[in-house]
Amino acid sequence: MTYLELSEDGGGSHKFYEVTVSGAQVTITYGRIGESGQTKVTAFPDEAKARAAAAKKIGEKVRKGYAPAQRGVRQRRAVTRRAITSTRSTAHQAPVLWRFDSGAAAFGIFVDEERCWVGNQRGDVYTVSHAGTVTSRYRLPDGVKCIVADDFWIYAGCDDGRVYDLSGKVPRAAYEIAADVDIYWLDIHDGVLGVSDRAGRITTIDYEDEFQWARSGQGDSAWMVRCDEKAVYHGHSRGVARYDAEDGAPVWQTALAEQVLFGWQEEKAVYAGTSRGAVHRLAKSDGRVEAVYRCDGAVYSCATSPGGRHVFAGDNHSSVYCFDASGERLWKLATGCGSAFSMQYLDERLYIVTTDGSLACIDASEAAIAAARAGTVPQPVDVKAAASLAVVEPSAVVETTTLAGDGVVVECVREGERLRVRVVSPGYEAWNVQFPKDVREAGARYLVDGVRSAGRGGFYRAYGEIRRLL
Repeated sequence: MTYLELSEDGGGSHKFYEVTVSGAQVTITYGRIGESGQTKVTAFPDEAKARAAAAKKIGEKVRKGYAPAQRGVRQRRAVTRRAITSTRSTAHQAPVLWRFDSGAAAFGIFVDEERCWVGNQRGDVYTVSHAGTVTSRYRLPDGVKCIVADDFWIYAGCDDGRVYDLSGKVPRAAYEIAADVDIYWLDIHDGVLGVSDRAGRITTIDYEDEFQWARSGQGDSAWMVRCDEKAVYHGHSRGVARYDAEDGAPVWQTALAEQVLFGWQEEKAVYAGTSRGAVHRLAKSDGRVEAVYRCDGAVYSCATSPGGRHVFAGDNHSSVYCFDASGERLWKLATGCGSAFSMQYLDERLYIVTTDGSLACIDASEAAIAAARAGTVPQPVDVKAAASLAVVEPSAVVETTTLAGDGVVVECVREGERLRVRVVSPGYEAWNVQFPKDVREAGARYLVDGVRSAGRGGFYRAYGEIRRLL
């Protein structure tokens, strides 16, 4: 067994790499120092080839700066948590229809036509109906940084460096971010993941969880990343940049005299909430600042109604704002449940997740806001999760079946050192399939509910339940 570590000062790499040879089998375990890490086991024709492969891996790591070490001497580095600075608002109370206490400060939110998702720093993820009923609960291994959607799929990025797919019965690890990346935020488009981090970098990872490209921004503390079919938009301590989605080529850089703390996008514009109390609307085409929306405190989050007709913001004084597209402030109201770390607008309702762990639904209709400004607000309903609600945790275990039924059959095949998944059922292209890594086993066949072609083509994405065919 050979155990190596790479630990750099100033928040750089802090990771380990362990290689064990047992007969003709090589076991590699890697990850962040102080954590259990991930394990890969590879079988070789004989012991000599196993030892040669192990020596090659060790040599590669030593050349990258890894050195022999003793496990347990260096300790795990704390993952960056967003500073929670929140004071009480002096504005009129917003018309909160209902609120749900998730139990810890919450960053992650996603809202669609069916439900609302909230994820907190303890790793708890809940779904709540629009009427205010808790419908499901997941427990992930570490704090949830954000929740994003990509077509059918819902993903949660966590402080353990993984991104989990929450679209099936149980969470599955979909992406494994590099062990030395301290994730601040992420976004995803058509299976390609964009990750911004503490060091101000932006990294993209493809549908097979393989590195695509990375760029170092002009600042640090990159809290903003937004992806579309053409570009990745990156916000950090010195401004916002656009990179080509395909190869990471810089398109434009726009300097802002304030740190970017949050990002939002519409079809033709990106919105950057900043530490000096402003939301900047930048044209996607050239980075030009088209409008500025002024708040009275640091902007933790922002969102828009469709097309950017109205712009919403949440500050560090537990207030939420609404502006028209030109920048005129229409209203400012108090949340009554902390500062909004993230938000989303849907059908005249503003959904926020806050520093005190609440998911709150605010009536953002003109009539409700007018009444609130006059001092008349509804009594919010405090939503509770049923004690009997099952807690679902990530799993690499899949059910088995002997019948193909109406699903699609896929097969896991070895390609060099990697395991790929391809469709076996007739009528499909010979493309790879995006498929959870933890359940892949060479030679195994699986039944999935279906596969969809990526928007750009070239690969399929499996969805629904996964069962292994016997």
